[in-house]
Amino acid sequence: MTATTEATARRKAPLLLATAAGAVAGVAAKAGDESGWRWAADLGTYPAAWVLVVALIGWRAPTVPAAAARAGVFFAAMTVAYYAWAALVLDFGWSARLLVAWLLLSATAVPATGAAVHWATHRSGRLPGALLGVPAGLVLGSGAARQLWLQWVQPGLELPDRPVQVVAELVTAVVLVAVLPRDSRTRLWAGALAVPAVWLAPRALDLLQRFV
Repeated sequence: MTATTEATARRKAPLLLATAAGAVAGVAAKAGDESGWRWAADLGTYPAAWVLVVALIGWRAPTVPAAAARAGVFFAAMTVAYYAWAALVLDFGWSARLLVAWLLLSATAVPATGAAVHWATHRSGRLPGALLGVPAGLVLGSGAARQLWLQWVQPGLELPDRPVQVVAELVTAVVLVAVLPRDSRTRLWAGALAVPAVWLAPRALDLLQRFV
């Protein structure tokens, strides 16, 4: 009985840690929104930081099911903490529609991403490269890095500078394309397949915004 109890506790510990980390991240994200510091609000609003966290959770998990469970639990805890802090501490009220939408993502897209990253980081070739490169391209094409590029190609375009967010997006992309792949062949595929994802990113972001 003792051995069984200890084994159960060991299995539950990572999920409890993911829950706690998610709750802290959710409160920090809401605090960043209300801090008046644009860079802090950007980190919580743009997807780069969350894609990086979910990817690292998937990478470090021991199995595909564990990667899915830990990523989903983290994101669900973060979502609940974010909206609970807004409602209970800041008295903003509950945004029920947004809460449900993000919880649905926590139960579907997020665990799928964590599982995909775990699978991809333990294999080599075109498909693992795609599973790592496409998210990198989506990050680069949907945020501040894209805005910086638009300003460079259209000098008269007035867009706010977001240097901290640009760095966050570049770091996320480099980790996905250059650090997490297990070999050079997969890195090449990840880099190549990130390019079309950059172009598709604005369309994917539009779909996400309609959903949430």
